[in-house]
Amino acid sequence: MIPIILAGGKGERFWPLSRIQRPKQFLSLDGSGRSLLQATADRLLPLADGWDQLWVVTASHLADGVREQLPELPESNLLVEVEGRDTAPAVAWATLEAAKRHGEDAVVSFFPADHWIGDLDLFHKTLRAAESLAKTEQAIATLGIKPTFPSTGYGYIEQGEPLGSYFDIPGYRVQRFTEKPELNTAKEFIESGRFSWNSGMFIFQAGTALAEMKIHAPYVLEPLQAEGPAVYPKLPKQSIDYALMEKTQRACVLPATFPWDDLGDWNAIERLLKGDQPNVELAQHICIDSKGSLFYTTDKDELIATIGLDDIVVVRDQSVTLVVRKDRTQEIKALLKQIKENPTFKDLL
Repeated sequence: MIPIILAGGKGERFWPLSRIQRPKQFLSLDGSGRSLLQATADRLLPLADGWDQLWVVTASHLADGVREQLPELPESNLLVEVEGRDTAPAVAWATLEAAKRHGEDAVVSFFPADHWIGDLDLFHKTLRAAESLAKTEQAIATLGIKPTFPSTGYGYIEQGEPLGSYFDIPGYRVQRFTEKPELNTAKEFIESGRFSWNSGMFIFQAGTALAEMKIHAPYVLEPLQAEGPAVYPKLPKQSIDYALMEKTQRACVLPATFPWDDLGDWNAIERLLKGDQPNVELAQHICIDSKGSLFYTTDKDELIATIGLDDIVVVRDQSVTLVVRKDRTQEIKALLKQIKENPTFKDLL
């Protein structure tokens, strides 16, 4: 298997810690000391059988950061996009390159750089099952995460025709994808038992995906075949879900049961680290009657002192302080738009 890490994202909802030159995937958010990118590489290396088979796709302004964080990565395995155009061009380009080097029968797999995953043995077993499914059914396989609550922030995958068991894990045709439903629909999905969260992880033989892209996304594939990555600025900005997965008849899903979190915003840190404490404190914090909150500072000599705060996120990074209610952390991206419009603060992005 050739695992390919997609590491070009911005991670804006982790601002002010996540910045343009220091996006979320370069950060250690769980106190382990390993960045999200490094942790992703760590868990994929056993599948790749070493650094020679592990690849990373990233943006040009982040390439040096990837090299610094993953010094063992061969330079030829670092695919640098001249301009970020979402995941469809990234997957198409990397799959073309994998087919050139290793043939169209090669199994490639794509992983976001910013996920947290527990139970690595089960994770590896699930991916071997997906590899087997991809080969047996000429499938474009994806991992669906068993929902733990009716989230309105995730896409959902409905299971269709059963395809049998792979390493004791059931596989299904994909019946349909649904993007971020409203709450009542999400509840109905979970109650049905037929839906998984869309993890954004994909596994397939290179030739299978290229044949399907030729049918469903020729406007992405054919320019890359003809001109290579220099054509990036002319390509549409599209996700692989929209360009291919929602259209192909070869989409299959394996419901995954390993612990998983996509670390989408500051609330994810609470999910990982809450425990029995009244607050999550990655800072020196003294309080009176503050609970259910997250406190984070990059300067361990600083003190955050609070009185009577409930369900609040407070983040200090250099000259920036963010204070936001936990139920409104998704609006940080809107806040950044206002900051971008003020040239005084451009260095804070």
